[in-house]
Amino acid sequence: MDLSGKTAIITAGAGGIGLAIARRFAKYGASVCICDIAEEALAAVASELPDALIVRADVSHASDVERLFEAFRKRFDRLDILVNNAGISGPTKAVDEITDSEWQSTLDVNITGMFYMIRAAVPLFRAQLSGAVINMSSVAGRLGMPLRTPYSVSKYAVRGLTDVLAIELGEIGVRVNALLPGLVDGPRGQRVLAEQAEARGMDIAKYEKLFLHNISMHTKIQMDEIADMAAFLGSDLAPHISGQSISVCGNFESYRAPLVLGA
Repeated sequence: MDLSGKTAIITAGAGGIGLAIARRFAKYGASVCICDIAEEALAAVASELPDALIVRADVSHASDVERLFEAFRKRFDRLDILVNNAGISGPTKAVDEITDSEWQSTLDVNITGMFYMIRAAVPLFRAQLSGAVINMSSVAGRLGMPLRTPYSVSKYAVRGLTDVLAIELGEIGVRVNALLPGLVDGPRGQRVLAEQAEARGMDIAKYEKLFLHNISMHTKIQMDEIADMAAFLGSDLAPHISGQSISVCGNFESYRAPLVLGA
């Protein structure tokens, strides 16, 4: 795997999956630009990856995205890989309990933020007639996730955005794919499990065991696995992979846990 000479922007790159991707890209030789809203995390990343361009930006605000690309253009004259990783989990509630603000904020970050980023990136792609976009969806965008309506809907929308842009941007040499992580072994995945268990009045350890039964391989996913797939999709090893929604999930079968776990 070699990303030498390539530049990449990774949104929400100061923690979680985004940081795993940033580390992997840097390891393989890419020059990375990381944006996030968490200032302390950005400072830590700046120490860990001193060559990275660090920008505080909220992708749900068009003005922040414009400022991000202004900073990027001052350092780099091309963009090879855009990783749209920024996203929020949204509420864990029955659909009739979700507030207007909870619905809107989830869509603002998870789908509108991607639109802002892609809109700003396309002029660079068009000038060089190349590029790769990796949009972070979820298996919740392939299988309906009960009690997580805004999140699941937004992740389905990411796949739709990916399909449309793969067609529209293919003629200028840009590949667009979506990644669909399963249950990721990390703080966010554990928080989602805890919220789901609480919503059902269950102990989290018992609920996690039932939840894993929904996955053919009965396993969580490591963040580095997502980073590896992102690196592959952004590399020259995947020159004609586009318009795909690729799950890294151990074959997630359903989000509805069985009532009784088999022997």
